[in-house]
Amino acid sequence: MHQVSESTKTETTRSAQTIVESASFRQLMHEKNTFILPAILFCLIFYFALPIMTSYFTFLNQPLIGDITGAWLFAFLQFIMTWTFCTLYNKKARSFDRLVEQIKEESR
Repeated sequence: MHQVSESTKTETTRSAQTIVESASFRQLMHEKNTFILPAILFCLIFYFALPIMTSYFTFLNQPLIGDITGAWLFAFLQFIMTWTFCTLYNKKARSFDRLVEQIKEESR
């Protein structure tokens, strides 16, 4: 990449740089990262646990409720986990939206 001299930077570039360096933007990114990264890690581990456990272990083959085995229950819990995560993110996104509006107001 090449260096852009200060004289060729546009007003938009300067205002974007100002926004990125603001405390409100850093707070927004911190809050998003502290929510999203652990949630993604949990979802990935939970998702890949089923195929790994069914491939290498047999305890999920045991019937738990009638003919329903642990593997079926675990698979159903993945749907619940997905819906729960979507609901939590939807609620958390509202606070992200408030921070974005605050950043917009500060940049005017």
